[in-house]
Amino acid sequence: MMAKPFASEADTAAKDEVLEVIGEGVYALTAGGDPTVGAIEGDDFLVCIEARATPHMADKWLAQLREHTDKPVRYLVLTHYHAVRTLGAAAFDADVIIAHDLTRALIAERGQQDWASEAGRMPRLFEGAETIPGLTWPDVTFSDTLTIPLGGARGSLELRYCGRGHTEGDLVAWLPAQRILFAGDLVESKAALYTGDAFHTDWSTTTLDAVANLGASTLVGGRGEVAHGEDAVAAAIEQTRDFLMVMRREVGAVHRDGGTLPQAFEAAHAALFEAYGHWPIFEHCMPFDVARLWDELDGIERPRIWTAERDREVWAELQG
Repeated sequence: MMAKPFASEADTAAKDEVLEVIGEGVYALTAGGDPTVGAIEGDDFLVCIEARATPHMADKWLAQLREHTDKPVRYLVLTHYHAVRTLGAAAFDADVIIAHDLTRALIAERGQQDWASEAGRMPRLFEGAETIPGLTWPDVTFSDTLTIPLGGARGSLELRYCGRGHTEGDLVAWLPAQRILFAGDLVESKAALYTGDAFHTDWSTTTLDAVANLGASTLVGGRGEVAHGEDAVAAAIEQTRDFLMVMRREVGAVHRDGGTLPQAFEAAHAALFEAYGHWPIFEHCMPFDVARLWDELDGIERPRIWTAERDREVWAELQG
């Protein structure tokens, strides 16, 4: 058998992007397995959600957004530290960049390595890499909640920390008046999960419980489709939980039996493939997902830092 191309380096085709107006002055741009971005109108300003991987790529999103509104970007919200979510921030010319306290700490600890890692894994998303001025640093961080008044009858945007999940520092952006939730990569809707920097037990239990308890009627996940309606929102959350729980069951069983990391990968891959194998980035994610979960089971509490070199080593061992 020929080895599978590394991660998403062979994924060179442009994706169909869909810009949806999901509420009054609320926008989401989805593109299958590519990271979702969004925006929320205040009375005389915008809050943008996520920054894309490069300013060049962010400019393409902003050009579509400008067909709907010319309000200036006052706030740029970053749901977590990953390079594909943060490095395009310069394009927004935002007055304030907001993230969780732990996201700032993770950028300081591993932002440079994550940049090199993700650029190697997903080169198509880094079109215009020369436009990146450096790591993105938030101006404002918080630990629990932060509220942004939108003005007039628009209500407020609530930024919340629901617990450890996709990373240590994920936040969600919640519009209670419209019951719209931007969940970042804590929830995916018809897209596979990346868990290489995750806390699988917390995420699959208390963190997703906190997300579900908000009671959203529209949910924008980190990748995949927008979930419209309470049933679709519940399905997206439970798909995310199921993916995590199946991984925990399969990898945990191999680990308890004294098996090997490749055996754990094969077991998890086989158990998940029928339900999720046709979804975007499944093959890309699985080696990194299983490697992180194996570390957790070995007692490594915090995710090890992914480097471009470690990426290739894990891929060769599990997908090669």
